[in-house]
Amino acid sequence: MATDIETGVDCRNLPYDSGSIDCVVLDPPYMEGLFRRSERHLAGAGTYAAFRSTYSNGEPTVEGPKYHEAVLDLYCKAGNEAHRVLRPYGILIVKCQDEVSANIQHLTHVEIIINYQSLGFYTKDLFVLVRPNKPAVSRMKKQEHARKKSFLFSGIR
Repeated sequence: MATDIETGVDCRNLPYDSGSIDCVVLDPPYMEGLFRRSERHLAGAGTYAAFRSTYSNGEPTVEGPKYHEAVLDLYCKAGNEAHRVLRPYGILIVKCQDEVSANIQHLTHVEIIINYQSLGFYTKDLFVLVRPNKPAVSRMKKQEHARKKSFLFSGIR
């Protein structure tokens, strides 16, 4: 069942009965730039507009944590909701990416895994997806951290 913010469904509040789903695929925005208080500060402007239209509803975040903590908060709340709708032994597949926010390295995949373990999930597999091309970088004067890869992991409830 396709469920997306573009169709008006938030991954933190799914319209499904508890224990009714065998598998949930979670692919929310993992860029802290999509969780800004002002629309003019949102990431994905200009030539990167596809990021904003694909990975967010294009609206500023008006409440809750800021920056990387907003990303983590979304994943944690979506994990709670996935746990609610999954049947016992249901599978949760999560796409995420580690990030640097305010020049601090965040191992987002580790933070999410630890949170999901507290819900009763366990990590069955972890996949590191390597992009075939170089990422576009704008406004970076000096590279402080290694380039990041996407992580995809699956867990069992």
